[in-house]
Amino acid sequence: MKIRLDINNKAHQQRIKYVVGDYVMSNLAWFIYNIIRYQMGTVVGWPYLVSYLKSNMVLAGQLFFPLLMMVTYIFSGYYNNVCRKSRVQELLTTAASAVINTLLIFFMALINDVIGVRTSDYEMILILWALLFGMVYLVRAIITNSASNKIKSRRWTFPTLIIGSGSAAVTFANKLNAMRRSTGHDIRGFVNIPGENRVKDNRLPCYELEQLPQVCEQEQIWELIVVPTRDDTHQTMNAINKLFALGLPIMISPDRFNMMQTPVRISDIYGEPLVNISRSSMSDSGKNIKRALDVLISAIALVLLIPLYAIVAIIIKYTSPGPIFYKQERIGLHNKPFKIIKFRSMVQNAEASGSPQLSSDNDPRITPFGRFMRKYRIDELPQFWNVLKGEMSLVGPRPERKYYIDMITPLVPAYSLLHQVRPGITSMGMVKFGYAKNIDEMVERVKYDLMYLNNMSLLNDIKILIYTIKIVFTGRGM
Repeated sequence: MKIRLDINNKAHQQRIKYVVGDYVMSNLAWFIYNIIRYQMGTVVGWPYLVSYLKSNMVLAGQLFFPLLMMVTYIFSGYYNNVCRKSRVQELLTTAASAVINTLLIFFMALINDVIGVRTSDYEMILILWALLFGMVYLVRAIITNSASNKIKSRRWTFPTLIIGSGSAAVTFANKLNAMRRSTGHDIRGFVNIPGENRVKDNRLPCYELEQLPQVCEQEQIWELIVVPTRDDTHQTMNAINKLFALGLPIMISPDRFNMMQTPVRISDIYGEPLVNISRSSMSDSGKNIKRALDVLISAIALVLLIPLYAIVAIIIKYTSPGPIFYKQERIGLHNKPFKIIKFRSMVQNAEASGSPQLSSDNDPRITPFGRFMRKYRIDELPQFWNVLKGEMSLVGPRPERKYYIDMITPLVPAYSLLHQVRPGITSMGMVKFGYAKNIDEMVERVKYDLMYLNNMSLLNDIKILIYTIKIVFTGRGM
């Protein structure tokens, strides 16, 4: 019998299983390790084992170290996606987490172990790693195998919409449904891409793009698969742009992905390779660490920069009429608008004409102090608040206004991919190119942001931050 999957509840239940399993097995692994550790010491003998295990040092470790291991598991990204897991990735993630936890415990508790002379540090480290990896992976594999079997046997299904209503979309849907081992996709309907000739005798409903928010909510849609029939890049990209705001996984076939002029990132689905264009190239662990650093650094910066904020606010207030801060709507993660906050560097009502205007080096709208702030990027400092709220990151593509995005996208179709990630206070485009004075320069800068997107890593973020600090102190902001 096929179970209609309540996405949120099922994902929540799976995550609880993994978390509880990891915590229990981490506790058990550490407990067994303490017994082995005792037997390898100079004072051995089972009569004294209970006293040893009841000692304050061992009890404290039994409470602390499993919790430390859970922090590692969280940052590893293992709990990010819980319903569909790659067996190979699960194995590698578990092994890597065990290595990190082993080294942390060794340097925190075992390097000056008072139990006695060990046969070998390497032997003790290997035993600890084997316990942490073997016991945790055993339970993880059981939970993952159970979920995988339910998906393949169609007991678990994931509501899916096909973006496209032509012959290619219908053929693709029929191919998925005919597979002996299910991929889990439960095709609930098709979405018409303007300009396509929809298949009229299709039994599934066909929706318009404007209906997607309501349909996705009603049908609890899990995934979107883009299968255009026509090679119309403009119409397909317009459709994809509207999908990002839904915050759902967006898949597309590799041959159609070539239209976006960016490297392919394949996601294998039992012989049906698809490209996930809603995910960046950064690993789940990298994303978690990146977000944790964003929160930590922005919180510290907001506190430490209070005196500078006060000085800048006073100067702005007394050198030009108008508010201290300037808020402007920009487009961020998943194509959602947010209010970016800056220190006001232009005269009040700088865009009184109503239409957006880019600034230039000699823009008369920039105040004298505003020119100084822009040169040293001081006007950007309030955006640490946007970072803390989760609207931005320290490093990421610079957010633009919808007015300019609509002009850039036809020229650079891959621009839509920038909505995979949070926009940043600084970016590779800002470091390598700087402020753009016209659309042509904005298009040129986008190429650097796309280069960043395809090579996202914590190391590259650090490099960009270092270059940004250099630009700030040398006054090359304009």
